[in-house]
Amino acid sequence: MIASVHLSDVGLRSALGVLRRAPRPASTPGLRHANVALTAPLSGSVLPSPAFGRVGLVAFWDDDDALDRFLSDHPMAATLAGGWHVRLDPLRASGSWSGLPSDVPTKHDVELDGPAAVLTLGRLRLTQTVRFFRASAKAEGAVVEAEGLIWATGLARPPFVSTFSLWQTTEALSTYAYGHREPAHAGAIAAHRLEPFHHESAFIRFRPYDSKGTLGGRNPLAETWMSASGRAG
Repeated sequence: MIASVHLSDVGLRSALGVLRRAPRPASTPGLRHANVALTAPLSGSVLPSPAFGRVGLVAFWDDDDALDRFLSDHPMAATLAGGWHVRLDPLRASGSWSGLPSDVPTKHDVELDGPAAVLTLGRLRLTQTVRFFRASAKAEGAVVEAEGLIWATGLARPPFVSTFSLWQTTEALSTYAYGHREPAHAGAIAAHRLEPFHHESAFIRFRPYDSKGTLGGRNPLAETWMSASGRAG
């Protein structure tokens, strides 16, 4: 299994078209699960500020061939083609999510030479919306100030909510996620365990291995990609 994240500035009219329906496994060979969403910059604000013309697709695939077919043949891929996408190999996961195999490792310590990527995924309980956004705002405010962060965004089409972030190293990511300097993240986890925010949720760490296109005139991963592995999309 692989995952992909696609982000593109398509304008409001096209964004509404994308948000109407995510690609479906039944009609998209090799697709396991997909969500579409509007994006919003991460911040410490309780009320997100969506970028109404920027949309995202988060998808899980059987393999690279399945993603290649989607990119070549699917109408949504054509809509998103002017943006950026990254391919992701799962390294560890906590929680569960449709399309995510149960055999993905769960251990915290993951060895990786080069940048890392993280998806947090949730299917929000609407009764927990206020609690969730309060806890999430504190954690997001800490993310944007965290050492080693390359780039990050929020994604949402409630009840689907997500964050996607790129990190220079797994050490930087682990320091934010589990270190004592960033209690906001630990606090959000504790609040979720006390009374879950979501019907279904997962935290997944990945190795990004292919990064193509641009977003806002740049490839978010390219500079770090070249310095770490000698490859760029």
